[in-house]
Amino acid sequence: MPIVLFWERCYNVSILKKGAKKLRTNEEIVNILKKEKDKKGLSISELARRVNMAKSAVSRYFNYTREFPLNRADDFARVLNITPEYLLGVNENKKDDSATKKILDNVFSKLETNRQEKVVSYAKSELDEQNKENLVQLFSYNVKEKLSAGTGYGYFDDGNYDTVYYDEEYDYDFASWIFGDSMLPDYPNGDVALIKACPFEYDGCVYAVDWDGQSYIKKVYKEEKGLRLVSTNEKYSDKFAPYSEEPRIIGKVVASFTPLEK
Repeated sequence: MPIVLFWERCYNVSILKKGAKKLRTNEEIVNILKKEKDKKGLSISELARRVNMAKSAVSRYFNYTREFPLNRADDFARVLNITPEYLLGVNENKKDDSATKKILDNVFSKLETNRQEKVVSYAKSELDEQNKENLVQLFSYNVKEKLSAGTGYGYFDDGNYDTVYYDEEYDYDFASWIFGDSMLPDYPNGDVALIKACPFEYDGCVYAVDWDGQSYIKKVYKEEKGLRLVSTNEKYSDKFAPYSEEPRIIGKVVASFTPLEK
């Protein structure tokens, strides 16, 4: 007998027609039963006892040697605290939220006004607590508008900065905006670059470089007569900063991010 016809005869046609999706296969149903059984810490013997079936029969379902009887979906779902519709694939809601709502509405309507107010106050308090638990911690970063060369190898900002936020905390010394598309795809325009003050370490690292009154974020290669500044976007040509013009390494770019709304 086709599974849908069997289901219509043994269960409730209206429930099947509520869902527009295909019913689960026997293997999928049994896998859900196993998963939910394990969640509740039930043995096959205890599950069989609660659904009023022989242990040998339930074992055969779980061993895939016998088809799960769809007309027993209610019993298994009740014991495992899920809906039969979820078990059989009619919908993906594990629990019957509408039934819970009916219970809440029924209890609430029977309370006196002052007790209803207490329930509402308590529920709001619980919701606030839940929302606090779900909050993502954001860390603030002061992003310099411009990095300028100071004396020696020290650097200072020009006093202007924006405060932005991100959900990870990094160890850094400077934060700077990334302008333009020359460092795509790794460093998009509008992202923030985090810089750790340090001298040149090795070729190919991404550094913040101060040269000729401007700061650059580029891959840097040390050559005999100067620094070669390389963009990751191939449409841009390399720049060459001769040592005679005193280019300075501000620091290495240790991370970058797109700011998040607070």
